[in-house]
Amino acid sequence: MTVHTNIASLPVFRNAMITIGTFDGVHGGHQQIIQLMKAEAAKAGGETVIITFHPHPRKVVGSQPGPVYLLNTLEEKIVLLEKYGIDHLVIVPFTETFAKQSAEAYIEDFLVKTFNPHTIIIGHDHRFGKGRSGDFQLLEDKAAEYGYAVKEIPGYMLKDITISSTRIREALLEGDIDTANYFLGYDYFFSGKVVEGNKLGRTIGYPTANLVVADENKLVPGNGVYAVTIKNEKLTTTHLGGMMNIGVRPTIGATKRVIEVNIFDFDKEIYGETLTVSIKKHLRSEVKFTGLDELKLQLSRDKEAAASALMIRN
Repeated sequence: MTVHTNIASLPVFRNAMITIGTFDGVHGGHQQIIQLMKAEAAKAGGETVIITFHPHPRKVVGSQPGPVYLLNTLEEKIVLLEKYGIDHLVIVPFTETFAKQSAEAYIEDFLVKTFNPHTIIIGHDHRFGKGRSGDFQLLEDKAAEYGYAVKEIPGYMLKDITISSTRIREALLEGDIDTANYFLGYDYFFSGKVVEGNKLGRTIGYPTANLVVADENKLVPGNGVYAVTIKNEKLTTTHLGGMMNIGVRPTIGATKRVIEVNIFDFDKEIYGETLTVSIKKHLRSEVKFTGLDELKLQLSRDKEAAASALMIRN
């Protein structure tokens, strides 16, 4: 897959099969669209082209201030799409100027002049242009004039995407990792930089890597304790097992939400490194214990539960 970030210097695509969307999560519903694109491209001897936008359009034209919680960062999305054999991913900068162009200009100046599509594969509910005035019907009306075909994404695929995306976000916020991973088709993951914490974990035998997620829009699951695997290419070529706590640490009277990962059988200094954490299972909710002794006892139980979930022998 070739990733394009400069739309002014795109190659001439061969019989381009294009679709447009955020593809957040690249989950099962999205994967069905990708298979549809690839099948159509094979029939026409063409190339598959996914057009996506960065930042997310709701960051630019949305009415609600603050983060737009997404399942994937742009970098994660690229990694996931690469797995499914797409020929080209075009990342279009989404700006207020872009959002204000008319629907007709969007078709002529953006889609046709930039991509020269053979076929536009799009859902019946797709909207574009200023005030979201453009729709599937307008694309069809202009098809003969500009020489492209329009193919509608089946309704059941669109329904799968809507249901899946909603269920995944809700499940993650509730700590329901089993449901989230089922709809994603892979283990939910995120990356964070290791920063210094209060080092309390070391004093009770469970040192942790405190992680900070750089992208404010990345959805972090609900508070609780999870079985996870951890990877950093500099440290290891394999995934390490561990357990993760997300929460405010009420036992020690803290109030700031943190992400702490205890990596099993690991004792290297990794401050400043970026770890990728894949979440396998939710173990329990966050609890306020009577003191550090009770917390330490529970952490021992958590480690056993995490090892069992990860099928690690202690």
